[in-house]
Amino acid sequence: MTENADVIFVGNKPPMSYVLAIITSLSSGNLNEITLKARGQAITTAVDVAEIARNRFVKDLQVSKITIGTAEMPPREGENKSRMVSTMEITLSKKPS
Repeated sequence: MTENADVIFVGNKPPMSYVLAIITSLSSGNLNEITLKARGQAITTAVDVAEIARNRFVKDLQVSKITIGTAEMPPREGENKSRMVSTMEITLSKKPS
């Protein structure tokens, strides 16, 4: 995780690692909102993480905002064109009790 506790960057780890990060962040303090950020192939993992956290572990969690976009990535070694990669942010917030 980063220095910003309310943002979780989703990558290649198993989904349960990110679910645990969500649960830990929400239970550690007065944090009521978490944002999952993913790009490319990791978007499917981010969606899985959000649904697992919502349906199995934190019942009062809801999806409050979804942002999609495209980011320009620099060319890989041996390539000469930059490439476009899909991005997604899923904001989860606790329902007011």
